[in-house]
Amino acid sequence: MASSSVTKGSIVNFDLSPEEIEKVIEKMVRDEHDLYDKVASVESPTFSNVIVPLNQLYNKNEVGFLSSCFLRHVSTNKDVRDAGEKARKLWSELEIEYSSREDVYQAVLKVYNNKEEMDALSPEDKRLVEKMVLSYRRYGLMLPQEKREQLHKLKAQLFDLEVAFSRNLSNSNGVALFSREELEGMPDDYFDDRNTEVVDGVTKYVVTTKYPDYYPLLRYAKLESTRKTLFVVNNTRCPENIQLLQDAVKIRQQKAILMGYKTHSAFVLEPLMAKTPLTVLKMENDLRNKVVRIGIKNLAELEALKKADMEKAGKPYDGFFQWDMSYYMNLANEQKHDINENDVKKYFPLANVLQGIFEIYKNMLGLRIIKVEGAPVWHSSVEMFEVWEANEDKFVGHFYLDLYPREGKYNRVGVSRIRPGYEREDGTREYPVTAMMANFARSTSKTPALLSHSNVVTLMHELGHVFHNLCAVTKWASFHGTRVERDFVETPSKMLENWAWEPEVIAKLSAHYKSGETIPNSMIEKIIATKNDNAGLTNLLRVFRGLYDLSIHSISNGEVDVNAHYNSLERDITLVGCGDTGTFGVATFSHLMSRYDSKYYGYLWSQSFSADMFATRFQKEGINNPKTGMDYRNEILRPGGSRDAMESLEKFLGRKPNNDAFLKSIGL
Repeated sequence: MASSSVTKGSIVNFDLSPEEIEKVIEKMVRDEHDLYDKVASVESPTFSNVIVPLNQLYNKNEVGFLSSCFLRHVSTNKDVRDAGEKARKLWSELEIEYSSREDVYQAVLKVYNNKEEMDALSPEDKRLVEKMVLSYRRYGLMLPQEKREQLHKLKAQLFDLEVAFSRNLSNSNGVALFSREELEGMPDDYFDDRNTEVVDGVTKYVVTTKYPDYYPLLRYAKLESTRKTLFVVNNTRCPENIQLLQDAVKIRQQKAILMGYKTHSAFVLEPLMAKTPLTVLKMENDLRNKVVRIGIKNLAELEALKKADMEKAGKPYDGFFQWDMSYYMNLANEQKHDINENDVKKYFPLANVLQGIFEIYKNMLGLRIIKVEGAPVWHSSVEMFEVWEANEDKFVGHFYLDLYPREGKYNRVGVSRIRPGYEREDGTREYPVTAMMANFARSTSKTPALLSHSNVVTLMHELGHVFHNLCAVTKWASFHGTRVERDFVETPSKMLENWAWEPEVIAKLSAHYKSGETIPNSMIEKIIATKNDNAGLTNLLRVFRGLYDLSIHSISNGEVDVNAHYNSLERDITLVGCGDTGTFGVATFSHLMSRYDSKYYGYLWSQSFSADMFATRFQKEGINNPKTGMDYRNEILRPGGSRDAMESLEKFLGRKPNNDAFLKSIGL
């Protein structure tokens, strides 16, 4: 990767104090108020004097809002994180106020009802007006004033619940102490630079529930008691979140009833690709019925391994539990394919993997990626990159990588838009900025940061979101990048996971951290052979999460014990429970309180589309075919949400999508 200084595109300022964040948001609020009043007073509403000014201000304000609120996830200063959270709340309150301005709605509606003017608009401009009217209606503008006020109160209550849920997760970090003997089976590098404490004269290693600690322990620790202990610590975090979710489900249902819908799911799904809960229910149950037989077979194989271990140790077999899954899946892989993940990850230093992925994007999407040295960032471990067209002097945008865990940081994996791309008032472009956050194991005094193959898949996935945001070119910020139908948003990122299973790509991404040697072909073959191992259990887990989300949001009175229902449905669908541990995994199911409510099915839904795109175009025409890559960029990424996702799919595929490739990809 070459390095560069920033030569184009304004740099986002992350060095904001809490007071500065507050001033940014307060100015946005004032500007919005002034414009609402001005628009409402327009005597003859048109696209140019109503729609354009409203959305030009939205373009600008979203930049300030996104960059300020982003800091709540990543800042090392708690006061700044709190200010970012407060900014998010103020913006939400502004959105509620905006949704109550019937005078502004009437001005927008007059433009919408002017057929002559609407017919003369460009497709994106016309879609903008249509989406604005739909949004106002879904805000409740057609309701009587009394019901509208009830709706706004419910929205405010719901927002507070969602913020509290997320804050609890960010501030919670479970810890357990284990002796070296209790950590039998853990790779040597797990102990590098790890904190220790002495308890009753015994040295204990500090193990947290953060990603780099938690998942390797569940995968490698031989002692069930060790795995169970950390599993219980992780799944008894944030007990207060149970009631928060309980209250949120009830409020969402009350909102739906006010809006004239039977259930919250019916309200949420109406504007999405799936349209109805019945469509989602059928998709989830069809897949469940197809994979349950395989899941039962998978489980029997894993149970046999555990029974053999128990017999060897002279212990009774008391069942197979959630904390056994990862360990015995890994053991089965090792025995079936003679592969050890600790040996595999030595070939995937993170820096080398990134360089290889950037080369893939250069060839596939026609992009050139340049690291920016000395860039202003929010933490010293963060890296910034410029993206340019590969063969011309044309700037595309910036992105940041914040890949390692630290105190107070967003504790999962995700991508945030920091600045959307759009067309400025003078016709020039505002360039997009986006950031990926992860919690990969950092380098130690002995090794660089190394990735397991599953980490490589995750990196490919999240960078798919990054480049969706970067490659989109829309006139309006509200359509930019991942602002597509929520049940389509995972499609580009899921599709790019396929590259991580291609032999030539695995080789390209590899370089042994000591010798620099490419991963052996024999090891590549073994990695690929593991792809659909335990596909039954893996997909039953996805079905469970989607059905749980749908079910709690499809109860007409909103009355459901969210924790008891979670635990019983988990046992029923995934075939594996948590015994009598009293755990409550639902308290850390963050998607339910971060705008994925009634939308978790979108992962499987998107996977069906992504498999179809990959098999139909890239497998047939070549994964390195630049024409196919540019077709993908132009038809899937470039439009963002400026047209229906189904239209984008059909243009790329040359037909309507189907799930044949998806079923084949999971071994059915």
